[in-house]
Amino acid sequence: MSLNETLLTLLVIGLIVLILTPIIIPVVLVFFSKPKHSEVEESLLSESEKQEAGTSEQEINEAILSEVEDEKLPEVDMLPASERRKRMNELQDKLIQAAADGAVRVKSGRKGPHRGENFTLAQVLMKADFLLIVTSMILAAGSGLTIFNNLGQITQSLGYNDSSIYVAMISIWNFLGRVGGGYLSEIITRDFAYPRPLAMSIAQVIMSFGFFYYAMGWPGKIYVVSLLVGLCYGSHWAILPASVSELFGLKSFGALYNFITLANPAGSLIFSELIAGTIYDYYAKNQAGLRHYQHSISMLAEPLHQNQSLTCLGSICYSLTCGILSGVCIIASVLSLIVVYRTRRVYSQLYGKSLS
Repeated sequence: MSLNETLLTLLVIGLIVLILTPIIIPVVLVFFSKPKHSEVEESLLSESEKQEAGTSEQEINEAILSEVEDEKLPEVDMLPASERRKRMNELQDKLIQAAADGAVRVKSGRKGPHRGENFTLAQVLMKADFLLIVTSMILAAGSGLTIFNNLGQITQSLGYNDSSIYVAMISIWNFLGRVGGGYLSEIITRDFAYPRPLAMSIAQVIMSFGFFYYAMGWPGKIYVVSLLVGLCYGSHWAILPASVSELFGLKSFGALYNFITLANPAGSLIFSELIAGTIYDYYAKNQAGLRHYQHSISMLAEPLHQNQSLTCLGSICYSLTCGILSGVCIIASVLSLIVVYRTRRVYSQLYGKSLS
């Protein structure tokens, strides 16, 4: 289908208008809406302050109760229940009075925040859940970027002259994956109270199948790998930010998120440069040597220069790479499932449903 220049211009203008439409919302809110503080809002604010005060008081009481358990003498456990309760109450009253007078400092017994609370970058680097998520992202995101980075060579090796259409396709699937991945993860968490990284594990399994499809050389492999890898790679960057904010808080979210984005260059260096590039060059040199040998037999050969660019043809150029990446994505999925297992209680508390 060919479009004339006028229609293309109208489509571009419509696209720009569509992109700029969300700006209307903050403009209207800033310039055309006035803040209104009703008595109901003020009462709600006061109620929230009371709840915060009650929560802090409850935490102090719980800490004091744990202090009582630490300070009680061993022989107290040998007393009858009524006498033991009396002794514990007396000791608790003394600790409360001492804490109020500043004579003792109540120990909380916690060395750092728990899952679901606010972490700093230094604190989160000591958490196994965060390191598992980072490793899983390096494996999965690095695998996806390998296809993105080498899509031109992949299409060329398969005999396609123009790779731009496949670049556009994989970009569209990437966008739709971000939308669909976020929607799927919301269903998993809010409707079933399962940990959000479960959606990431599902995406990694689907991505693994896409790589396996290409490695097997089945029909339409370029379309399948573009579709599945594009969708699943994009879904990671919709699921990941929500998972990080739920497990490690929002206070240092910018630092945490940008640290995890290091998975892109790290994974790309390992899988795209070291693995895919090395395997491609190996097969390209073999094919170049074979062509040189065939030409030399017919006495038409030209000397093969060392700096001459090498080109690999056929699905063999990336079949082994995709086979390796398929296994890598399975490992990433297993790591995500470990995070799911470790964080299931956190999500059960966050979304108010018990997990079986």
